[in-house]
Order: sequence, then C-alpha cells, then structure tokens
Amino acid sequence: MTDSPALPQSPYTIADPVAFAQNMAKVFEQAAAIARLLAERPELAQKEAETQITPLEQVSAALSAVAQSYMKEPRKLMDAQMQLWNSYTQLWQNAWAKVLGQQPSPVAEPARNDKRFKDPDWQENAAFDALKQAYLVTARWAQDLVQNAEGLDEHTRHKARFYVEQIANALSPSNFGVTNPEVLRETLASSGANLVEGLKHLEEDLRTPDGRLRIRQTDMSAFEIGRNLATTPGKVVFRNETFELIQYAPATAEAFAYPLVIFPPWINKFYILDLNPKKSFIKWAVDQGLTVFVV
Repeated sequence: MTDSPALPQSPYTIADPVAFAQNMAKVFEQAAAIARLLAERPELAQKEAETQITPLEQVSAALSAVAQSYMKEPRKLMDAQMQLWNSYTQLWQNAWAKVLGQQPSPVAEPARNDKRFKDPDWQENAAFDALKQAYLVTARWAQDLVQNAEGLDEHTRHKARFYVEQIANALSPSNFGVTNPEVLRETLASSGANLVEGLKHLEEDLRTPDGRLRIRQTDMSAFEIGRNLATTPGKVVFRNETFELIQYAPATAEAFAYPLVIFPPWINKFYILDLNPKKSFIKWAVDQGLTVFVV
C-alpha cells in the first residue's frame, strides 16, 4: 500500500503557534507602551496636529459640495449606485468562477505603474484578487462621482478629486497587514516577530528631542563624515554664527587663478556634492586644478 502524496503546505500557516502567541502578547505590550508615551507627552499629538496641511473643514466642505450636487439629481445618484452594485455582482460571480478553476476576465485591474499590487497573490489567490478588485471598483466609482458631479466650480472639483484620491489610497488593502498577502505571509512565517520589531521601531521614532514623529528610512549610524562620507580633504577657513566656509586645495601641480565658490541648496547638507570618491563633484573639481570653497 503506497502512501498518498502530501499536500503542499499553505504559505498562510503559522510557523510556530507558541511563538506566535508570545509575540502577540509582546505586540499588545508594545502598543500599550506607545499609548503611555503619547499620554505622557501630549505635545506629540499637538505638534502633529499643527503640521496638518489640510484642515478637516476643507475636506468636508469640498465633499459636501459633491453630495449636494447629487441631492439635486437623485436619479443620477441612483444610476451611479446601480453601476456600483452591478460591478460587485460581476465581481462575486468571477470570484466563484475562479474558485472553480476558471479564469474570468477581471472587473478591474490596477494601473501599470501601481506598485501596491505587484505581489503574485493579488492575482493568483482568489480571495486577495477579489479584495483587490473590490477596492479598485469602489475607488474608481468614488472618483467618477466627483468627476461627473454637475454644478461644481473647477477649483472645488479639483480639491474634491484630490481628497477622494487620498482617502482611497489610505484605505487600500495593501496598507493593512491582514489584507496584504506579503505582510501576512511574513507575519505568519516569523510568528509575529516582524510586528514586534515594527512597533519597537515606531516607539523609537517617537522618542525624538523635538517631539515629532520621524520615521527612519536608513541606518543613521552607517555613515560618518570623513570616514565614508565627505572624504575629500578640506579645512574650515571661516566660521560665524550663520555658516562655515570650507576650502579644498587643488590636487594638481598647477592651479587655476580663480577659485570656485559653491553655495549648495539649503535643503541639502554640503556633502551632497561629496558623497564618496566616485560620486563627488568637489573631488572632480580639485582634480581639475580648481581651488574650491563650499559654504
């Protein structure tokens, strides 16, 4: 009697249930620590609120103008709702057909430059595919409501279109761990260790001297000026309360009579022009025989 072939293991299986339970407990502890940090430092929430570019009143006013447009034409709103439900019905039928092994044409597809749905499971997994298409159908329906609203001035329409797009982007299933196949697989494979690590980084990012949330995108200790960054030899020849002036001597036997004085963009550090020997305009200039001064 031969053994039956083993079924392939699902990628959505918890690697270690015990470790997963322990890490979930750590997640709640970490979340509680972050909540305490926010409670102890109310200026965090205050400062973040002060930096909000768009007050909610402006969003509400623009979207209310769209709603009022359709209240004047309820038939038009009813037609739009019927189109949405017809799309949902077709999507439901396609989802069942895909479960049964068929390959129906999608109701909605992401744009070619939309990187949110590049993971293969957004296409190959019936559940994630249906979730993706439902989101795209709803988002585009909401955007069409704004576009087709009558009686709006173009400035209000432009604002409403922008707000709807931002809201739709925020609600994308790719932004939530449970509805993102890539994040979900990593969470189950690591038994939740990635969530613990992520919350740890969030707490560290909140502990800034000025009280603002600064999400790190690189290892701030990886580079050191003079060691692996800004390595072209130079010296400070002038300093006051506003700026320092760095002089770089020419690397050639003969030098040009006139120096090169550089004022880098204020949004950058001076070493944007001297990242490393292969990416250094300053090194190239001194190698040509120029005396370089950089503010």
